[in-house]
This record gives sequence, structure tokens and C-alpha cells, in this order.
Amino acid sequence: MENKWIAEIFSWLKALLIALVIVLLFRHFLITPSVVKGESMMPNLQDGDRIILSKISEINRFDEIAFKAPDADDNYVKRVIGVPGDTVEMRNDQLIINGQEFEEPYLDEFKESLSDGYTLTEDFTLETLTGQEKVPEGKFFVLGDNRQRSKDSRMFGFIDEETVIGDVKFRIWPIQSIGPLP
Repeated sequence: MENKWIAEIFSWLKALLIALVIVLLFRHFLITPSVVKGESMMPNLQDGDRIILSKISEINRFDEIAFKAPDADDNYVKRVIGVPGDTVEMRNDQLIINGQEFEEPYLDEFKESLSDGYTLTEDFTLETLTGQEKVPEGKFFVLGDNRQRSKDSRMFGFIDEETVIGDVKFRIWPIQSIGPLP
């Protein structure tokens, strides 16, 4: 009878250990949870949102990514605006990448609240901000959606591809906002 209990306990411990190893492998190589801090990605992501990051996704222009902050002991979540080889400029609140104008529908809510004559994003070119005409290989140019309250590549320059933790794919908190991110 006692051997039966020991075998049962051993079986449970083995199952828990296997589950723990699987979770750790998933978290280290595939996905990881994170928490949004601050207002820089509003209105799409709010302070305190819990998100899931994919560590295996290819990073593309306009993806929201988490990365190790180049200027603090923290992680930031921002939107990729420029990928290697891109020229980026902002003129009259219009994003221009490689000479082509791009719409930024994720900014519509902020732009609608602006008074006439005001812009959400000040004019800039990559060269005026970074001294380089194009985004270098292995780097990204990132901006927060809440442009007036975001510490981003306009302040700290390009981010290294190696500092990217993952691509924001899913919101798991708050409950009313659970789901994949656009």
C-alpha cells in the first residue's frame, strides 16, 4: 500500500517536472508575457496591459515590438517605422518612408482631438535625428503611437535588432480587451 502512494507521488512529480520544462522552453524560445508600462502606445496599448510576445516572428514595418531600452534598465514597447535600408521623414503630420506617404490609422483618434493648426508629430528626417540617411543594417527606427508622450527613436536613435524581445501578438489583460492585436 505504501509503495502505491510513493509511486503515485512520483508520477505526479514527474508530470509536474515535464510541464515545467515545457513551459520554460516555450517561454525561452517561442513566446513570453510582458506588461505595458506608460502611455507611449496609447490608445492601442494602455498602461498595465498584459501582452504576449512572439519570439519567432519576423519583424516588419508597423509591427509593435518590445525591446530592451537603450537608455534605461527597462523594456519598451514601440511601433517599428523604419527597417534596414529605409529613409524616414515626417512632414506636416504625414509619414513618408522611401519617398512614399503612409497612412497611420492607429493615430486617427489622437489626430481628431488636435486643435486646428497643431500636429501630432513634429517634422523630422532620419538625417536630422540620427545623422544617417537610411536605417542601418541590424537596426530599427521606432516610434510610440502617442507621439507627444513617447520616448522613442527621436530621442535615443536606432535600436539594435538583437535587443528585440519579441513582436506583440496578443493582449491577455484587461479581460474586456483580450485578443489578437491588429
